[in-house]
Amino acid sequence: MSAVATLPVRRRVSPKLTRGLIGVVVLLVLAELVSRLGIIPENILPPMSRVLLDTAGLIVNPAFLGDVGSTLTAWAIGLGIAIVIAVPAGLVLGSFRIAYEASSAVVEFMRPIPSVALIPLAILVFGLGTDMKIALVVYASLWPIFFNTVYGVRDVDPIAKETARTFRLSRVGILARVSLPYAAPLAATGVRISAAIALIVTISAELLAGSASGIGSYILRISSGGGDTSLVFAGTIVAGLLGMLVNGVLVAIEKKIFAWKKEGVA
Repeated sequence: MSAVATLPVRRRVSPKLTRGLIGVVVLLVLAELVSRLGIIPENILPPMSRVLLDTAGLIVNPAFLGDVGSTLTAWAIGLGIAIVIAVPAGLVLGSFRIAYEASSAVVEFMRPIPSVALIPLAILVFGLGTDMKIALVVYASLWPIFFNTVYGVRDVDPIAKETARTFRLSRVGILARVSLPYAAPLAATGVRISAAIALIVTISAELLAGSASGIGSYILRISSGGGDTSLVFAGTIVAGLLGMLVNGVLVAIEKKIFAWKKEGVA
């Protein structure tokens, strides 16, 4: 074996990632200078060096990690319920045009209602606990998953359906063995979109409703108590990092499960 063949393969750093990191560093440096030079008072925009130190402290703070756990619990349960409801509903309504047209009036009425507008109603029905957050997450997360599943089902190759019928598959069999595999990539994209929406709604509900626990509740306690603005920014940064982490994990799962999309269908 030649010496060249034994050399380790070096993975190149993605130029997109490099440019993104450079942009973040430049933004942090500019924010630091703006604060240090007094262009914006430190009580409004604290130095980014202090914010980053507070962020590191929050990540290892047991009390704050409890708030993070509360947010993620409501997020995960609500998103899971939304998936269980939206995917079957999208499969059925996307496959049967009459059923979709019969339900379209209700769907089009409910879809534009913002989740935050339902917070007072959710508080009346579920109180200020986790159930309230879960209900809002379910409502907000349903729509991207549902419509992506419907579009995926409608995009199924008609020849594939006809082939399934020649093998005498029932309608349920066609849904399970033809429509669902075809619609799965679009449904997964809907799940990824809904995951970000669900996190936003969870934290917003905690912040606006004054929930007992959660990242939004932590930010509300610090800001309303006249606390350090740096801690408010730190809590916000943690929320943003969680969103990036969730999206990155779901993108990786999509690439793993649907690798055939890039390779094409033989």
